[in-house]
Amino acid sequence: MSERIVLDEAAMKRTLTRMAHEILEYNRGTKDLVLLGVKTRGEFLAKSIQSKIQQIEDTTVPTGTIDITQFRDDLELPTPKISEKSFVIDVDITDKVVIIIDDVLYTGRTVRASLDAILLHSRPQKIGLAALVDRGHRELPIRADFVGKNIPTARDEAVSVYVKETDGRNAVIIK
Repeated sequence: MSERIVLDEAAMKRTLTRMAHEILEYNRGTKDLVLLGVKTRGEFLAKSIQSKIQQIEDTTVPTGTIDITQFRDDLELPTPKISEKSFVIDVDITDKVVIIIDDVLYTGRTVRASLDAILLHSRPQKIGLAALVDRGHRELPIRADFVGKNIPTARDEAVSVYVKETDGRNAVIIK
């Protein structure tokens, strides 16, 4: 099966810069803004957007991670009693504008799990969604507020997002 590079390192950098500007416009600045990156690659994308916002606004936006594993409805896991927060961030996100950042938006199930994880422990003022890639094929009525690139795909195609921190390079590839 052949690979097609959809975003190389330079294109990914430009895309994340544009998304940072869009998030700032949406929120009218950095007041009450919080970024939560979905583990694993969303976490690194969130840090990249945080860095770009700092360059633009000269302000550090609180950024953390969210692990939605125990909230997935499409994995066969024993149902543990959920007592600990599934997100890690140094600020209380109640009454904040939370932007969930993920690498690929596909069925919408990861986003639903993220919402469940957040709303179990806090009540943000507003929750937005940023996805580097929207590949379609939604199973739930979920739409991203900020999309890096819309890539219509066939169900049998795989969209792979690579980030330097875990993969040694930045790229988006369709296989």
